[in-house]
Amino acid sequence: MHETTPSTNTVRHSSRVTLIGISALAALYFASAFLGIPQRGRDLLVAANADHDNHAASPEVHSHMDDSTHANDSDSHAEEHTSDHTELTHPGTPPPAWAVTPFVLLLGAIAVLPLIPSLAHWWEKNSSKLCVAGILGLATLAYYLLIHGTAVEQHFPAHAVVAPPAHGLSWAITRTVLGNALFAEYVPFITLLFALYAITGGVRIEGDMQATPTVNTILLAIGSLMASFIGTTGAAMLLVRPLLETNHERKYVVHTLVFFIFLVCNCGGCLLPIGDPPLFLGYLQGVPFLWTFTLWQEWLVVNITLLAIYWVWDWFFAYPSERLVDRIYDKATVRPLRITGLLLNLPLMAGVIFAVALLDPSKALPGTAWHPWIFLREIVLLGLVGCSLWFGSTAIRVKNGFSYFAIIEVAVLFVGIFICMQPALAILNEHGASLGIRSPTAFFWTTGALSSVLDNAPTYLVFFKTAQSLPATGELVAGVEAGRLTGISLGAVFLGAMTYIGNGPNFMVKAIAEGAGVRMPSFFGYLLYSGCVLIPVFVLVDYIFLP
Repeated sequence: MHETTPSTNTVRHSSRVTLIGISALAALYFASAFLGIPQRGRDLLVAANADHDNHAASPEVHSHMDDSTHANDSDSHAEEHTSDHTELTHPGTPPPAWAVTPFVLLLGAIAVLPLIPSLAHWWEKNSSKLCVAGILGLATLAYYLLIHGTAVEQHFPAHAVVAPPAHGLSWAITRTVLGNALFAEYVPFITLLFALYAITGGVRIEGDMQATPTVNTILLAIGSLMASFIGTTGAAMLLVRPLLETNHERKYVVHTLVFFIFLVCNCGGCLLPIGDPPLFLGYLQGVPFLWTFTLWQEWLVVNITLLAIYWVWDWFFAYPSERLVDRIYDKATVRPLRITGLLLNLPLMAGVIFAVALLDPSKALPGTAWHPWIFLREIVLLGLVGCSLWFGSTAIRVKNGFSYFAIIEVAVLFVGIFICMQPALAILNEHGASLGIRSPTAFFWTTGALSSVLDNAPTYLVFFKTAQSLPATGELVAGVEAGRLTGISLGAVFLGAMTYIGNGPNFMVKAIAEGAGVRMPSFFGYLLYSGCVLIPVFVLVDYIFLP
């Protein structure tokens, strides 16, 4: 797939359309806030958390709210909500195994369709991906509407259990599943990815270093370190284009992009909760912000080992295979690095990090008793994107070859993935504790294996809850034995690198690289890389660090 470089007019037009969309969403949000809708959602969440912590309902709960004009409405809505679900406290029987068929078919489409010559060109279009993802997503929802006959858990805006109807179609069940997939999981996920993608697209690291094995290794090492502090998505989007430009004169660059996905999109992001979405979910569940920094030894061993493997591979095999004329031309076209767009977009990237860390509706804003409204965080993120587009340089985005193709590809595929994987998550949630998983090693490999084919964030959460239900003999962190939490955290972050769909940035880097003319491996080709390179490294980490 070759994505044409966008013109100045194209970038300006897409920026205008995006700004109009952001403005419309912001206007809709604040109109709903005038009606008290996001406040009521926040109130339900805070009240549910208070009930979960065995606090009796009292004025203390509502003292967190500063929106007194909506308090009475919120109380009555909460009472109505509670009465709807008091009959059930636990979900019913999970879906049968065959209900994951749409999810399996979607994974199969992602893996196989690019390999079929007659369908490969059709599959390249995002509209085609949306068609497949939409049809399979609708098939999953049809199962819940027509067949599923037991209660399901509701995760948005607060936890509850929704009962099936006595007769007729299960509209409430279907709405609940769709709300879980879209509002509780997909919207926060894709908004964060979009914000980091759009803002880093306004920063240009310009220049052309000599693409030697050592220079490439240094770039990968910088990205691995940045991933923990600006997120795997932010680091990947900031550095993938400079890496592609540096290696433009080389013919053998596929392995460099694969290792970039290994290191920058995944394994580099385990030191802080903002590094990778599953760790952020752990932070929201009560894991201390700096606890993940205790994983620095595992982070160091994995990343240094992968960097060493890459350097040996490139130095002894790939780089000597380059044509002499290309190596000479690469050396002759060296230009010093120059960074533009950072003065505006660096504070905006910091704003993204602070918004994600602080605007969690389940937690009071530090130093206050006020809980942010539902989806206020996402509106702030979109506002930061709007600032980047409005005040940023169009010329920088044109030079970056910036377009929305890659993020749209992720958006259309993952909307199907998030809907279709709901039966699989329900089955795991029900039977996870009965799988016999007890040791940190078992949690590492089980969480990791499923993070490879499910999105690693909800997979992390399922096994986090499973570990909380087990008896513990050692130190507890947020109700989970520390060793088990280490296994879950490392499995979700590290083994998210095993496939293109294990973590959001993986697919984005693949799309950007293919847009630049690099023929990235197929789904199974990438599996061959990850199986041969990553599995031995992870076995080493298991042997050294996990009992």
